[in-house]
Amino acid sequence: MAKLIECIPNFSVSRETDPAVFQGLVDVANSVPGCAVLDVQTDGSHNRCVFTMVGSPAAIEEVAFQLTKKAAETIDMTKHVGQHPRMGATDVIPFVPAMDVTVQECIELSKRLGQRVWDELQIPVFLYEDSATSPARTNLAKIRKGQFEGMAEKLQQPEWAPDFGERKPHPTAGVVAIGARMPLIAFNVNLDTDDLSVADKIAKAIRGSSGGFKYCKAIGIFLEDRKIAQVSMNMVNYEGTPLYYAYEMIRALADRYGVRIIGSELVGLTPAKALVDCAEYYLKLENFDCRKQVMEYHLLDME
Repeated sequence: MAKLIECIPNFSVSRETDPAVFQGLVDVANSVPGCAVLDVQTDGSHNRCVFTMVGSPAAIEEVAFQLTKKAAETIDMTKHVGQHPRMGATDVIPFVPAMDVTVQECIELSKRLGQRVWDELQIPVFLYEDSATSPARTNLAKIRKGQFEGMAEKLQQPEWAPDFGERKPHPTAGVVAIGARMPLIAFNVNLDTDDLSVADKIAKAIRGSSGGFKYCKAIGIFLEDRKIAQVSMNMVNYEGTPLYYAYEMIRALADRYGVRIIGSELVGLTPAKALVDCAEYYLKLENFDCRKQVMEYHLLDME
């Protein structure tokens, strides 16, 4: 069986804000043999794009480097403005085991890439999640705190020396976090209000760092193009904190403020089971067995 790794790099640009730079990244992603681009998400309010790719370990390592290089050449963080927190032109590069690959192999890949990014591009690198070199660096939000504008000062703090590189960000490309992790779901819920403080309060109530759901990271964001507030989440363990947990709590908290949910969205790809779990919950299915009762699982088993 062929070894496959999923890679979901995030870049600080969108099709709406700079179509030429965005298309340049797309072209690079499609240029490496052995790598398939499964999805590309872009949003002007966040001023961010997210690629979902899968390929052999060697191909994924190469495409991740080439994309980081292209982003450094074409994205100037001193001019970047967007709703989503960010610290670099290439903000984060996660590697996820997809087929016949261990987390440890993804960790080793993240370290090789981190060293190469510093050696060839002079961009400092933090290792995060399963690749983290200390518990304080497991959480991406802690690494990113201060964002691009505050990173020069942050790197001078004793505990924030990069894992690869010097204690100063690249002048226009900033810094990047690279690491191995299990599947993460980027899940956003939109509210029928333009009051960002409502989304902020809801996000604070549900995120694990504030005493909410252990595997939920959440922030409030204002979508300028739609003039609405959004609760933007990363669900880092969809079995420990299912999507419907977060959705139902947001609905209950929104009602407190006289606000309704008007929609939700997934950014990038999601494991099928996360959605099947939602269907099981809302349909109140009894004695349901996903592996036995979902036809597509049987078709996959036949391959």
